[in-house]
Amino acid sequence: MSLVPSGQAINAEKQDLSKDAKSNLTKLAAWINDRNIPFLITSIGMVVMLLWAGSFKMTAPGAEGIVPLVSNSPLIWWHFKLFGPYIGSDIIGLTEWVAAILIIAGYIRPKAGIVGGFIATLMFFTTSSMLITTPGAIISVPGIHHMRFMSNLGLFLFKDVISLGVSLYLISYFGRKAILSENQSR
Repeated sequence: MSLVPSGQAINAEKQDLSKDAKSNLTKLAAWINDRNIPFLITSIGMVVMLLWAGSFKMTAPGAEGIVPLVSNSPLIWWHFKLFGPYIGSDIIGLTEWVAAILIIAGYIRPKAGIVGGFIATLMFFTTSSMLITTPGAIISVPGIHHMRFMSNLGLFLFKDVISLGVSLYLISYFGRKAILSENQSR
């Protein structure tokens, strides 16, 4: 069920909200919206993270660091058995680079951004599942009964849950752009 009637969601992007804002708080929100700051920060942040993380995975420490994560994953446990940790980690790093490059290309060709967002969504869905399956990600603290916490490893993995949401947002954003482009070419 959509909160916005169909058609309005696509046209809302063209609407200048600053003329409708009355209070300083809504004027600030409109200013942020009108300049597309949420998209810029999330897309640039995602690109930088994917390029940087992908590069690190192509180093020996990067490959060795993800062995326990991949080995305990219910979705890609087979990856290192098939390719070994170094080539397997290189493949993961290259996949992150491809997603980043497609997201960058999405600024000009929105459909490329959709594909990049889908690749990132698949990656972050996979790594988000590791939060549950990696030993030591969730721990008990002595003296606190019946309470479990995320360890540093768990918190490290939890950022992938947020990145999953960003990936879905990018698919949505580039999808709107692609739809508008398709409708203009008619």
